[in-house]
Amino acid sequence: MREWLACVVLVVPLLAPLPAVAAAGDAIEQPLTATPGDAARGRAIVASRQQGLCLLCHRGPFPEERFQGNIATDLAGAGSRWSAGQLRLRIVDSRRVDPDSVMPPFHRSDNLQRVGRAWQGKPVLDAQQVEDVVAFLLTLKD
Repeated sequence: MREWLACVVLVVPLLAPLPAVAAAGDAIEQPLTATPGDAARGRAIVASRQQGLCLLCHRGPFPEERFQGNIATDLAGAGSRWSAGQLRLRIVDSRRVDPDSVMPPFHRSDNLQRVGRAWQGKPVLDAQQVEDVVAFLLTLKD
């Protein structure tokens, strides 16, 4: 009985909704974490075919990546086009900027459709990973 109760206590917090993030206009100005983003980790997430999956749709300055997307904005120059807050909102949930966006919300877990049972209630990227990706994208100045 104790083992079962321990499992419930450990699982319930994982399924709790993510804290609300305050967007103002087209940006989330406040970082999602107290720890600054790490651009090297962010680059790894963006280039990863298992984690960020960004290169399925986007292309960018990744000469080692042979196949890159062409249906979304080129990531080259992202740090010149958008502020940290604007990038953060687009990663958290791009539909808050463009309701017709095909980009999935990377840090939202509520009101989603057709989500596999193993991923329900979980964001694609946690708050620190979002900050890491923002830090990397800000380095892309053209």
